[in-house]
Amino acid sequence: MAFWWPIIVLAFAYAICRFLLMLIPPNVPSIDVDASDVLDDGNQTQENSFIYIPPRGRPQQSDRKVQCYEPATMKYLGFFPALTPAEVEERVAQARKAQKIWAKSSFKQRRQFLRILLKYIIEHQELICEVSSRDTGKTMVDASLGEIMTTCEKITWLLSEGEKWLRPEYRSSGRSMLHKKSKVEFHPLGVIGAIVSWNYPFHNIFNPMLAAVFSGNGVVIKVSEHASWSGCFYFRIIQAALAAVGAPENLVEVITGFAETGEALVSSVDKIIFVGSPGVGKMIMENAAETLIPVTLELGGKDAFIVCEDVDIPHVAQVAVRAALQSSGQNCAGAERFYVHRDIYNSFVNQVTKIVKSVSAGPPLAARYDMGAICLQEHSDKLQHLVDDAVDKGAEIVARGSFGHLSEGAVDQFFPPTVLKNVNHTMKLMQEETFGPIMPIMKFESDEEVVKLANDSRYGLGCAVFSGSQRRAKEIASQIHCGVAAVNDFASTYMCQSLPFGGTKDSGFGRFAGVEGLRACCLVKSVVEDRWWPYIKTKIPKPIQYPVAENGFEFQESLVEALYGLNIWDRLRALVNALKIISEQNPVATSKKND
Repeated sequence: MAFWWPIIVLAFAYAICRFLLMLIPPNVPSIDVDASDVLDDGNQTQENSFIYIPPRGRPQQSDRKVQCYEPATMKYLGFFPALTPAEVEERVAQARKAQKIWAKSSFKQRRQFLRILLKYIIEHQELICEVSSRDTGKTMVDASLGEIMTTCEKITWLLSEGEKWLRPEYRSSGRSMLHKKSKVEFHPLGVIGAIVSWNYPFHNIFNPMLAAVFSGNGVVIKVSEHASWSGCFYFRIIQAALAAVGAPENLVEVITGFAETGEALVSSVDKIIFVGSPGVGKMIMENAAETLIPVTLELGGKDAFIVCEDVDIPHVAQVAVRAALQSSGQNCAGAERFYVHRDIYNSFVNQVTKIVKSVSAGPPLAARYDMGAICLQEHSDKLQHLVDDAVDKGAEIVARGSFGHLSEGAVDQFFPPTVLKNVNHTMKLMQEETFGPIMPIMKFESDEEVVKLANDSRYGLGCAVFSGSQRRAKEIASQIHCGVAAVNDFASTYMCQSLPFGGTKDSGFGRFAGVEGLRACCLVKSVVEDRWWPYIKTKIPKPIQYPVAENGFEFQESLVEALYGLNIWDRLRALVNALKIISEQNPVATSKKND
């Protein structure tokens, strides 16, 4: 026992020291980001309001502009240039030069970059959320959930685990290579391109940027033409943080434009990450095939939300409404198909109806509203068409939320939260991606039936399954053909940033987030080296040296059985035979071989 006491004391002292070190705040500098031109002073007009500044004095070659408006009020925000292919190629070339320098940076420097960003985000949550709210129409709460929390979670995961997963990983060498060390190395790919959607402009920029930069890459991000105003402000935050750690200029670029801008980006980079629709995703793949670069596609979904009869109805109803109405339903991983067991169907619909009728929608920065605007113009018409199609085929609208005061020019930017019952799979509402605040609720009778219904979709991004039995919920979730699944919760998979995120079928392929997403930003290189160099080296056995001996194949047969035979005695016999052939081998080729 006396032997163990010093070890116990040392271990305890080490734990105390680690705890005390955690109490010492890290030395993280603050950054200053000019936000004077993104704050709403009530005086925006098309003539005097824009935040576009030509980058570093370079003249623009295009007269086309990306015009930006607040969806909730249709106030003018500003304009940005639609970059030409030549301008895109120039930005990528600049990022490529910067990346060659950044690839040699230490993980310590990269972690400091993340800490600076994290500090700024925490200290400026209201500003970041307000900019997102103005550009996309979402409420401040929705922005906090979808922009701030998700990004902070990703940063903290990279800080705690990122380096570990990018270090060389040693693997077993197998039987024939026992004298070798095998490892996998993760090197930067170069410049990664990202074409991101408008629904979460802050997180959609930071998500690919964080993984790319931490793994030693440069990155060029094309923001959506529907969220360029906020995207270009968020770019200032990244630039300031990079400058604070001495990173090379142009390592990260944010570009604006339309389809030709995105096409030029795909043809210029070493990997492309795309978040958007299946139709555009297919065009991205077609363009990427020209240069054979890897592609990650996140193409939306039609996620199933399954409620078994043994749940706490009030609790699950609240989760269901949040799953449907978060950011006005404009979520690629939002719940769009609700399946409720017939035994609790009416009770669940009544509970959801009560909640949705209390929801009010309106300009999120004008007053306290539960839900904001629809970002895209004319999307409300599509949503109404889906509802009308369902009603024509037998569905019933049981609840709709209310509107607050809407400005005359923005009435069409809002759609009331809507609950429908008696829906079925003949309706477009249960087949097409909605991307809006609509809850179609369908009943089911058995677990087998609901699995079949959930899989009856061309999308396969995610699902959520609720049951009083954890085992039952897991069993149902395991049978649904999708990339992410939450058991007795919704969207929790995305908040666990150690997990990969992505789908299958028309929801795309490839993964971002987690270990898989981080390593997807890397050139994965397999390396083998001698374990006991220079004492043991690989030598080609004499029977198979050139010129190959007449009994070379006999030697190979014995060697294979000695290494992989199922019976130990057969393996020993084969080993003896192989050694015998080597010892008897004449280095001079046989006359038959010479013939």
